[in-house]
Amino acid sequence: MALHVELRGSGPPVVLLHGFTQTGRLWGRFGQRLADSFTLVALDLPGHGGSDAVRADLPATARLVAEVARDAVGDAPCIFLGYSQGARVALHVLTRVDLPVRVSGAVLIGASGGIEDPAARAERRRADEARADELEASGDLTRFLDSWLRGPLFERLGAEAERDERLRNSPSGLASSLRLCGTGTQEPLWDAVRGLPCPVLALAGTDDTRFAAHALRLARLAPLGVASLIPAGGHAVHLSQPDHAGRIVDHWLRAVDPTLAG
Repeated sequence: MALHVELRGSGPPVVLLHGFTQTGRLWGRFGQRLADSFTLVALDLPGHGGSDAVRADLPATARLVAEVARDAVGDAPCIFLGYSQGARVALHVLTRVDLPVRVSGAVLIGASGGIEDPAARAERRRADEARADELEASGDLTRFLDSWLRGPLFERLGAEAERDERLRNSPSGLASSLRLCGTGTQEPLWDAVRGLPCPVLALAGTDDTRFAAHALRLARLAPLGVASLIPAGGHAVHLSQPDHAGRIVDHWLRAVDPTLAG
């Protein structure tokens, strides 16, 4: 089953991979800025939005994403831009050579290369499965989202959280995403990052300390990697500080290839 995709904007292609509980439409003013210079290939990841019925783990999701990108833009090289769960999906695309897509670079926002300690990874998987069980049992998406958005990762967001758009999701779809693509399911990719051939920008907010550290580590490991930390930024820094994040991404794109951003 193919993933739902929507195209907007014009110019070189950028594949957008959203975070958990979001959809391909939830990029706010940051996405609007990108659409001025790029064709945005905005996907709904498995278990989300128009891809609600799709069930896939991270490696399978990477293949589905690559196939959608190829079908949307043909053989044109793509920038992959992923946030949180979407950034982890992007890393799976970047670190595989058997996928039918040409990658010219990647922007990773709030990314992680995975939990390296097996016990900690197993504990996170149990926690996500318990959260998925609770969501399915209650069937109360509104209460789940209210609790999710009250968490420390999203305390900077107000209207930018676009709660109504998140309500397009379903309890069963989000539960499947937690079970199949949650952080605890991800095998560590830190070593694979050392072999990435394309430029990588790792972006995070300084106040999102864990993911800021991940961004710096990704930049150190990737041969063509750089990190940028936005002062006083939280986890969804592209939503809470869209203009600042947009300027950084635009500057990086121009530095990577001056023809990309016009």
